[in-house]
Amino acid sequence: MAQRSALPIIPIALLLFGLVGILLLTIPTQDVRDAPGFMYGIVLDAGSSHTSLYIYKWPADKQNGTGVVTELNKCHVEGDGISSYMGQNGAAGRSLEACLDQAVKDIPKERHQNTPVYLGATAGMRLLNISNPEQSAQILEEVGQKIKSYPFNYRGATILSGQKEGAYGWVTVNYLLENFIKYGFVGRWLSPGRSTVGALDFGGASTQITFVTQETVEDIQDMMKLRLYGHEYFLYTHSFLCYGQDQILKRLLAHIVKSQGYSQVVTHPCFPADHSKTLKMVNIFNSPCTVKDKPETYNPQRNLTLQGSGHYEHCIGNVTKLFSFNSCPFSHCSFDKVFQPNITGSFMAFSAFFYIHSILQQITGVTVSTPQQLEEATEKLCGMKHSQLMTLAPNEMARLENLCACSVFIKTLILKGYGFDDASFPRISFQKKAGDTSLGWALGYMLTLSNLLPAESVEVRKTLTIGAWGTLLFLFIFLLIVICAFLLLRTRDGRKKAGDESTI
Repeated sequence: MAQRSALPIIPIALLLFGLVGILLLTIPTQDVRDAPGFMYGIVLDAGSSHTSLYIYKWPADKQNGTGVVTELNKCHVEGDGISSYMGQNGAAGRSLEACLDQAVKDIPKERHQNTPVYLGATAGMRLLNISNPEQSAQILEEVGQKIKSYPFNYRGATILSGQKEGAYGWVTVNYLLENFIKYGFVGRWLSPGRSTVGALDFGGASTQITFVTQETVEDIQDMMKLRLYGHEYFLYTHSFLCYGQDQILKRLLAHIVKSQGYSQVVTHPCFPADHSKTLKMVNIFNSPCTVKDKPETYNPQRNLTLQGSGHYEHCIGNVTKLFSFNSCPFSHCSFDKVFQPNITGSFMAFSAFFYIHSILQQITGVTVSTPQQLEEATEKLCGMKHSQLMTLAPNEMARLENLCACSVFIKTLILKGYGFDDASFPRISFQKKAGDTSLGWALGYMLTLSNLLPAESVEVRKTLTIGAWGTLLFLFIFLLIVICAFLLLRTRDGRKKAGDESTI
């Protein structure tokens, strides 16, 4: 009797579940996009004095056509730049192994094959390509073969033009300052609407100046157009080859040695008065930057003694001779007959600019934020003896002899060359990093190149709206309550009938 009386529960439950099924078919759904994770990229910055490897990552569903890139890790390659391995078969490639091994560990294994690797060589390789194009091509081939032996997507090794190096440095600066795009409190990326900042880079073999200008760029070679985060930017950018720190010091030596008749003992006005140094002639004239001052016949292994005099005015006179301010084929020039529009806006100076500015302030105690303070600090530094400099900056032993020359050079370059004055010089910020990221062209290179990489498709799945979920949850609980109540009633009725039958 109890079993037969419980049978109506089944059709009632089936009826209720059928109604729920019909509701599921009629309730509206919405698309939910699942982000496919991160993409990764590697940039090898093959500079004139060293090589650095940077690992970047960005969301695979890119924002506004360009990946929102962050630096995952970096690795500094031991030894000098790849251009220094001329004539050493395979050495340039082998120098990269430790950092490439680190990249294999840092990037998820399942992403290795889809991770692009770019090697960009700068002024050191530009100079080698001028003096020995065969060796330059061989070194690029060697490093390419080494990178291909790793499980990444090798995209090539190239020598960057000076203009591109300057432009990518500008991109890095403005990206890190969030002048292109930032993450808003509403949970989406937006344009902050701020003006961009100019970039001043000072490397080992070249120096670059880049900024946005509204003026007509009279030399088309110095104009570059970039598209980032849905916006176009028109840049003035110029790179001065042979005006990097290492090359300018060689050019200064070559000029001084030539002006003193290539004698065996030479007075160096930018060296501290109590300092002397002996070097071989080949160390001065082994660069395309010094070839015009090279004697017609000379012994490259001949020793040359440099005796410092610490003469500030003579130092300025010799450094100024490295520039040409005489004529200009355009409406306005910086130097060496190079067009430059008027300086506008704020600037960030990095690389060797930062180091020289920092140690100049440290040694002299002068806060260098105006042209007058730069002049005061430079003159004070050049008047110090080497023993004084060693006491004030014991950790900079290798750089002390050249601090006066470098300080005079950047003073001449920034004030007389680029044309910064009392109004514009204070708007230069000398920085090593922005946040936790080192400044340079590599990040800008990755940002721009990510615009060329295909975004991964975003997986789409169907899901119920919040209102629909709430309705179904209510119906489910209501159904459970009805079934439980029905079962309790049936159980109680069954027990009552059983009691009545036992009484009879």
